[in-house]
Parts: sequence; structure tokens; C-alpha cells
Amino acid sequence: MMNGKMGFTLVNRTGFTRARFIVGFLAAPVLLYLVYVISPYAQAFYIAMTNWRGVNANPQFVGLENFERLLGDDVFWTAVGHNGLLLILLPLFTVTIALFFAFLLNAGGSGGGMSGIWGSGFYRVVFFFPQVLAVAIVAVLFQQVFRPDRSGMLNGPLVAFGLEPIGFLSNPDIAFWSILGVLVWQAVGFYVVLFSAGMASIPREMYEAAQIDGAGRVQLFVRVTLPLLWDTVQVGWIYLGIAALDVFAIVWVMTAEHGGPDHSTTVMAAEIYRNAFQYFKFSYASAMGVVLFFFTVAFAVLAMRLSRRERIEF
Repeated sequence: MMNGKMGFTLVNRTGFTRARFIVGFLAAPVLLYLVYVISPYAQAFYIAMTNWRGVNANPQFVGLENFERLLGDDVFWTAVGHNGLLLILLPLFTVTIALFFAFLLNAGGSGGGMSGIWGSGFYRVVFFFPQVLAVAIVAVLFQQVFRPDRSGMLNGPLVAFGLEPIGFLSNPDIAFWSILGVLVWQAVGFYVVLFSAGMASIPREMYEAAQIDGAGRVQLFVRVTLPLLWDTVQVGWIYLGIAALDVFAIVWVMTAEHGGPDHSTTVMAAEIYRNAFQYFKFSYASAMGVVLFFFTVAFAVLAMRLSRRERIEF
């Protein structure tokens, strides 16, 4: 009886010591998260319901007035539409291209079996290179690529052949698609490496068994690679969707009027920055930030639910 009590006491003490260690280990990061992440969000919610302009010491509480103004703000809803397009197109193009290149690097070799193309290690480095560059550097780089004269990388050959240069960033009908191309170029490399790592973990025996059954490369990708890589694709899709809602630096640095011409490339983050630091409408910008916050959370929850499926173990 005594031994049973002593064993029970020892288990309790061990569990208490472990719980105390876990709580002590997590206390500092949780505190930092509360101070530097949760606290600014809470302040943004409060500021959004005032008339604070960044300089008035005693802002007045105005309730939902800023959100009512948002309903009639055509520029803001134009920005929401652009973010909505990016939310669909950026993950779609990036994931599709990244999966294609990753499959080539891991299973596109000309030899027998599931081998990658020659020099696949070098290509992984090349694909990943844009991730090393700062976003502002990428924006300045593509400003030069899209220049509408003979010094532009794309327009130079056109001018040399006597053709009219294309206003990639000055034509409202083209500017948004030019920005989308830059975003895809910047993001694809990371997901090529991510998907390549996922494909490398798939047992070769599965591919060999499918090949013995007569499966071609397309069937191997659709029936073997994609189902086993689905969790990784799901994570990449969600990250890209959140990135599409958070686009700022590329638009702000690359485009005329920081979202132009004629608001043809503006996004929610650009309008938040413009209203806060150019017009000093901090409360109005905070209301936009609150809307962006709910859009982001809603997208993440919806994407997780729609892409939920039975996990495949291997």
C-alpha cells in the first residue's frame, strides 16, 4: 500500500516538474508574442474606432464611423479586388509552376527509373536565388527590366527592331499583370525547393511499383506524387494566399503613384500605408487593417477546411 502511494506521489511530482519546466520554457516567448503581436492588434481595433490622426493627444471615440466610410471608398474596394485576384492567381500560378519544376528536378531524367534531370542540384540553387534578394531590390531590379525605352531588358529588343515599346508599368491594362509576374518569379524558387524536398522523401518503391503497372510520368505525378505531397502543397497554398493579401513592397516601390497608374495596381496594404503616413488618417488606416486582418483569418480557415482530406501515410 505504501509502495503504491509512493509511486503515485513520484508520478505526481514528475508530472508537476515537467509542467513547470514547460511553462517556464514557454513563458518568455508567449510574453513577447503578447506584447509585440497581440497588443498591436488590440490597439489597432481600438484606434479604428476613434478619430486619431497621429498627433491629437485625446482622440474621440467614433464607433463604427470609419468602417462606414470604408463601404463608400471606391479606391479601397479597388484594392480589395486586386488582392482578391492575387489571392486566386498567385497561389495557382506559383504552385503549378513550382510543382512542374520540382517534378522535373526529381523525376524528369532521361535515364531509367525516377531520376532527376542532369544538374538538378545546380538548378535548385538557381531557382532559390530570388529568395536571397530583398523585396526592395527585386522591385528596383524589375523597374529596370520593365523600362519603356531601349535600356529596358524587355523593351530594348523591341526598340532595336523598330517596334513600339510596351508600357509594362505605365499602361493600366498591363501594370497589374506585370506585378503578378514579378510576384510569381520571386516566390516560385522557394516552393520548388520545398516541393523537391517533399518529393525526395517519397519512397522510390512506390514509383517503381507504379512503373511496373505501366504508369507514365503524368500518371506518376497525378496518382503518386501529388497525393503524397498534398499536405506540403496545402501549406504552400495557404502561405501564398496570406502573402497575396499582404503584398506591399513590390507595389509601393515599382509602380507610379505607389499603386498606379490610376490605382490599377493598388492593394490594401498600400492604401493602409498611404492613409496612415501620407494623409495622417491613422484611425481610418487602422480600420483598413482590421478588415485586412479578418480577410486573412477567413482565408486561412476556409483554405484549411476546403483542402482537408484523409492523411496518406508512407
